[in-house]
Amino acid sequence: MTDTPDRDERHLARMQRKKAVIDERIANSPNECGLLLVLTGNGKGKSSSAFGMLARALGHGMQCGVVQFIKGRSSTGEELFFRRFPEQVRFHVMGEGFTWETQDRQRDIAAAEAAWAVSQELLRDPSIGLVVLDELNIALKHGYLDLDQVLSDLQSRPPMQHVVVTGRAAKPEMIEMADTVTEMGMIKHAFQAGIKAQKGVEL
Repeated sequence: MTDTPDRDERHLARMQRKKAVIDERIANSPNECGLLLVLTGNGKGKSSSAFGMLARALGHGMQCGVVQFIKGRSSTGEELFFRRFPEQVRFHVMGEGFTWETQDRQRDIAAAEAAWAVSQELLRDPSIGLVVLDELNIALKHGYLDLDQVLSDLQSRPPMQHVVVTGRAAKPEMIEMADTVTEMGMIKHAFQAGIKAQKGVEL
């Protein structure tokens, strides 16, 4: 498309109007508080997004905690990386592996309960600015944890503490409580074409 002075002027006017709207919204949103973010859906990127936020929090010098509920049988790139910052990140891998691998519901329940006990410690500590509860939604989906207890603990956390919950099939009650909810949709995935999970992408 050919650029013209008239097009440039229309673009400038449109961006000025947009800036005025956004500036007004920012001015009308002065409050700060701890947020509950839920990342769900069948698409790739839920944990990746959560760990991106973890990196962002570390950049701001925040103390952080991570509890991984399902993953745990093998090390992931995010675990290997964030364990380099033990003075800022408490990283807990508490899962027994994916549910189709363990095939033992009672063992999975015990692992989830142990993971939630660690999560409760983080959620009670006002020095922790960000908590990532990776694959918590899966543990709740399978009934490994009491939903009411989980929601109560999240609700009573320190007022400035942010929490990110990941995993498919987020419970409606979790979505209702959350401040920000993102559903990752899958349009296409390499696994469908017979390409296995690879380091740096899924692992």
